Amino acid sequence: MRKMVLRLDVFLLALTILWAPALSDLVLSKVDRRIDLTSQIARITSTLKVENAGSGLVSEVLLAFPESQAKHLAHLTATPNEGKGKVKGSGISYPVQLVHAKDMPPSLTFYSVSLPKGLGKGDSFTFDVLAVFTHALKPFPEKITQADIQLLVFQDSAHYLSPYAVKVQTLSVKLPDARIESYTRIENTKNIGSEIKYGPYENLPPYSYSPIVVHFESNQPFAVAEELVREIEISHWGNIQVTEHYKLVHGGAQSKGEFSRLDYQARPHVRGASAIRRLVAKLPPRAHSVYYRDEIGNVSTSNLWSDFKKTELEIEPRYPMFGGWRTAFTIGYGLPLHEFLFESDGKRFINISFGCPINEVVIDTLIVKVVLPEGSKDISVSAPFPLKQWQEKKFSHLDLVGRPVVALEKTNAVPEHNQKFQVYYKFNSLAMLWEPLMLIFGIFFLFVTGIVYMHVDMSISKSSASYLAKLQWDEVQAAIQQIRNIITRCLVIHDKVEASLRDLSRTGDIQACKAARKAADGLLKELSKEMKPLLAFLQSSQQAAHLLPKVEELVVKVKDLEERLMVKHSTIVDCYEKKYGGREIENRVASQVQKITALRQEVDDLLEFIDEI
Repeated sequence: MRKMVLRLDVFLLALTILWAPALSDLVLSKVDRRIDLTSQIARITSTLKVENAGSGLVSEVLLAFPESQAKHLAHLTATPNEGKGKVKGSGISYPVQLVHAKDMPPSLTFYSVSLPKGLGKGDSFTFDVLAVFTHALKPFPEKITQADIQLLVFQDSAHYLSPYAVKVQTLSVKLPDARIESYTRIENTKNIGSEIKYGPYENLPPYSYSPIVVHFESNQPFAVAEELVREIEISHWGNIQVTEHYKLVHGGAQSKGEFSRLDYQARPHVRGASAIRRLVAKLPPRAHSVYYRDEIGNVSTSNLWSDFKKTELEIEPRYPMFGGWRTAFTIGYGLPLHEFLFESDGKRFINISFGCPINEVVIDTLIVKVVLPEGSKDISVSAPFPLKQWQEKKFSHLDLVGRPVVALEKTNAVPEHNQKFQVYYKFNSLAMLWEPLMLIFGIFFLFVTGIVYMHVDMSISKSSASYLAKLQWDEVQAAIQQIRNIITRCLVIHDKVEASLRDLSRTGDIQACKAARKAADGLLKELSKEMKPLLAFLQSSQQAAHLLPKVEELVVKVKDLEERLMVKHSTIVDCYEKKYGGREIENRVASQVQKITALRQEVDDLLEFIDEI
């Protein structure tokens, strides 16, 4: 049935182009086409050498695509030809736009490439055309079991379809593997490993068309995002938060029959060769606070690698995805503001990538939302390709009128669309003070309300025994709280002493370590003086009789902890002065470390006990 439909499409196309008028001013003296089918995205690169055989000046070249290809065309660009084997680094591209040529076949879609300068009589010009197609590879058979390999069908023309005559043309089809089920064999066809070559073919008339079909094995996963929503939220306090919501489906051959986890675990590359096992997202170099989760919660099967050049997030779904299976998940990360936000002509603008960071993903609908700070105005967008755009509002913390959101939509997006785009806007820096001022005044009024409430006398009598007992209990609580605060400060000083020992092991600076010890001794003595009158008060108060033993035990434990910590500090510093090795130092302080750890736990337990009371 598939072959019958293919033959009918080819017949109708051939019948249409037979009556198409030829454009005689231009001749393609040489055409070299390269079709890359190593992934789910079909990329066709054509090197065209154009000659002006007419007398008039020619400034544009028409590119023709059959309707069956045009509906899958995701990206089309024309660039200068740098020569065979040279790396393209100029970044120059020629304008390409859709045209409705007169008296042309309706089954063909035409695009016009504007040349950098007009071609006079006898002049020639060489450039490259990259056409990227999605959903052009069809699985055949359409349904396979877990153990079957995935076979794909691709159809095109061995001859370059063009409204111009072609003098010499070649075609090469690059496949992911040398295992080929079948392919169309015509004149000058040969198969070398995973590459099929057609041609050279000479003196082809305009609209020459020779259909070919390639049926080959490809176990490349077909990761298709039916919808991807990227939200880029700008905060002028120094951060850009990016959140990406994926609705992913495996677009390859549909899975039929039962799935065996045991077979998959035993032989994953045989019993799940075409399944999506993991995805790799290439994030900007200094991405931070990266997370990956789905509807259930955080997914721990992920790995993150980063250096000064890139950040890579490898994510693994909760289950291997076979053909037709779906999943939804979210990726989020932060970016430093100063690397993406700039200022020009009185306006600020963000310069950031548009597309998807995951490799070789086809996106049916890509929506990018740029959330600007509240108060932004005069908003405009600059993008390297056409986009559908609109504006909306988003309300977040402390917002009054909402933050303006620029929404951009692109259908049929591919990795070639992962280019920089800019959103321009005006923003008054004084508006940044609005939210802090709201917080300050809110906290101020909260404290004023608390002060007023605490000073309102709502008691019936101040001379009653219960009232006096409550006052005494409040004083006891206040004293205990002050003692607890002092002990907390002591523990902080202990942590600083421990930190000085870690710095000593890292830097070897003994003098700095001794200075830290001396400063800690002085602070601890001051805190000990502050604690004495508070303990004396508790010892004289009947209300504190049931708490006093625990408080005194806590003070003793803290003092013991302090003494042992200082012994440990002196031992380590002495060892460093005598230039002992790391193992010798550990052996000398091992017993002290165990006692310090036990004492710290006892202190924490006593603090928790006092807090509960």
